[in-house]
Amino acid sequence: MGFQTEFNSVCKFKSEQELYELLEYGRGKMVKKQFRVFPTGQKVIAYTPDNQAVAIVRIVASIAEINFQGEEVTQVEMELVRRLTEEEARVQTALAHEMFFGEQS
Repeated sequence: MGFQTEFNSVCKFKSEQELYELLEYGRGKMVKKQFRVFPTGQKVIAYTPDNQAVAIVRIVASIAEINFQGEEVTQVEMELVRRLTEEEARVQTALAHEMFFGEQS
């Protein structure tokens, strides 16, 4: 048991449905496996499941718990600040690939 720290600038969705709800309604949440730390109040870049930058979001709440199945999970609630422009998304996607999602040494 222990907490994992997320990258300060990355909020990657694993579910297209969770991302859709955020972009459609301006608020949403995602569930991550294991205990993780998402700093409340911080703005981060949101990424699609296929690692494409799409928006700036603000972390509203981060709740780490053990669910009824005994699994460690973290629920992250967020609000949409704004969608990225096409150019911003292209640059952020390229940078994130190099820094986070690309080959690990």
